[in-house]
Amino acid sequence: MLDALPRLRRFARSLTGNQHDADDLLQSTVERTLTRSMAGDVDVLKWMFRVCRNLWIDEIRARDVRTKAAARPELWDDPSVAGEDVVIGELSLREVDRAMTELAPEQREVLSLVAVEGFSYREAAEILDVPIGTIMSRLARGRGALLRHLGQSDASGEEALMGGSR
Repeated sequence: MLDALPRLRRFARSLTGNQHDADDLLQSTVERTLTRSMAGDVDVLKWMFRVCRNLWIDEIRARDVRTKAAARPELWDDPSVAGEDVVIGELSLREVDRAMTELAPEQREVLSLVAVEGFSYREAAEILDVPIGTIMSRLARGRGALLRHLGQSDASGEEALMGGSR
């Protein structure tokens, strides 16, 4: 389970849009994993990703009931960095991060699982409990939308988002 934590943390970050919520989501996921019994033949990694996703869906629903406040990226805590290359990299990462938050949740989940975490289409389909064709269409729409948000044509940026064929 410890080997899965960095991947799970990145997935939580991609779902929540900020590190503070991602850390809380990761903690809840680990807690749920340790306190709930599961069948012996269950793939723990896939099960943890599913638990993380379901906990986030529950959190979103609870937040919608409590408040309709929008995310405020200007409040994110980002460490100060020096060096032109590092600053440019940070700006690019923020730009991609902002573009990811503009995607539909279903597209963001699939892009995170396939392009960031490296899961195959089949594994992503199992984690999200949807048909593999749904994964493929959400991924294609998500990639296109992400490229549009980043101001790139599909041809110029598609290779970077492909994540390999699955």
